[in-house]
Amino acid sequence: MKFIPHDYQEIAIDHIMENEASGLFLEMGLGKTVSALTAAADLLHNYFEVSKVLVIAPKRVAEDTWSRETEKWDHTAYLKISKVLGSKSNRLQALLEPADIYVINRENLEWLVNHYKKDWPFDMVVIDELSSFKSSKAKRFKALRKVRPLIKRIVGLTGTPAPNSLIDLWPQLYLLDKGERLGKTVTWYRDTFFKPGRRDPARYIVYEWNLKDGSEEAIYDRIGDICISMKSKDWLKKMPERMDNVVNVTLSPTAKKKYKQLEKDLLLPFEDSDVVADTAAVLSNKLMQLSNGAIYDENEDVMKVHDAKLDALEDMIEAANGKPLLVFYSYKHDLERIKQRFPQAKKLETSEDIEKWNRGETPLFLAHPASAGHGLNLQDGGNIIVWFGLTWSLELYQQANARLHRQGQKDSVIVHHLVSEGTIDEQVMQALKDKSTGQDALLEAVKARLEKVGVS
Repeated sequence: MKFIPHDYQEIAIDHIMENEASGLFLEMGLGKTVSALTAAADLLHNYFEVSKVLVIAPKRVAEDTWSRETEKWDHTAYLKISKVLGSKSNRLQALLEPADIYVINRENLEWLVNHYKKDWPFDMVVIDELSSFKSSKAKRFKALRKVRPLIKRIVGLTGTPAPNSLIDLWPQLYLLDKGERLGKTVTWYRDTFFKPGRRDPARYIVYEWNLKDGSEEAIYDRIGDICISMKSKDWLKKMPERMDNVVNVTLSPTAKKKYKQLEKDLLLPFEDSDVVADTAAVLSNKLMQLSNGAIYDENEDVMKVHDAKLDALEDMIEAANGKPLLVFYSYKHDLERIKQRFPQAKKLETSEDIEKWNRGETPLFLAHPASAGHGLNLQDGGNIIVWFGLTWSLELYQQANARLHRQGQKDSVIVHHLVSEGTIDEQVMQALKDKSTGQDALLEAVKARLEKVGVS
């Protein structure tokens, strides 16, 4: 297929070409992969500025998306892709293969760095989903930081650079510019732009950091030269309409009583075991399980509480009148109960599963948002999403919805949220709305403005 770039893709490609370190904060559906591939091909074979490209991606994306995208376009089909995946022997063999681009999953990045040490051979690195490097304590960040001085060109791709708050930006920007804009240490960044919020003085623990006055604009100004941001609504005239719908699920009096008891006493007794929630985090997790209909006890056995969400899902399947549904679940017991209730349901596991869905052969497709969050094109298989279990992660939420709500989708996308009334589900929905506000401000502040690039 001949690649005719859209205006926004030309801007993204030029940005990579013009900056040795570049961050592309492109919303889902704007073609981050093909833009990066096009720039890499030019740098490899037209400008001869780099000789070996490494792509670091989520596992499923590393397995499928980059090779498939390369083969799709006439101008990149000649590129040789080597997948550094699987067992150690398979990874070593893949590294020996002559190739233009080597693709590795982020879980194996530490191994790759330790394998090469100072003999690091990749002079260009593309981080697919830069936001997965938002923790400065993570092994993947520390590993890449070691070899960052040996990398000539680096590209960070993401649609959600600050899914929770601007505190997440420092590790990502450090990998791009080695601390030039936001400081050499996370401590300096934090002390310069933030002030302690909620904390435990006795244990010297700070639970959240709040921006100082003027810091938000200062951060945007510092990163605006190497980071550009684009949103689908600004560039895509053919994006499908998206309609969000909250489906209120009423729990039975018995289920409500159990929910309130766990919420109040941090303990829910069953006949042969108990459910104990001894911290706020554990309690939150247990309440979300119970809202969905089942809960793990102290022995990790599943205790069923109600079928209210299963009943709601059955109503939605009937209302869809034969149209396929993409259902996002949270827990293994959600998955098993849905499969038991609906034998026609199929879990997303392989590339073949994706192909069957896109051919319209799967009436009920079950996916965990973490496994379907990045790089998967599912828009050909349907236009209805159901969130059986919600997630606190704005990043997972946005990425999962973008599997259907993206360019190429022919119908309006309907996103249903099953929300158990009077439960933590309602708080999660509100939190997702609140978190998006800060991220939208970031994207707006650094996005490529039409006036600046001369596009009307």
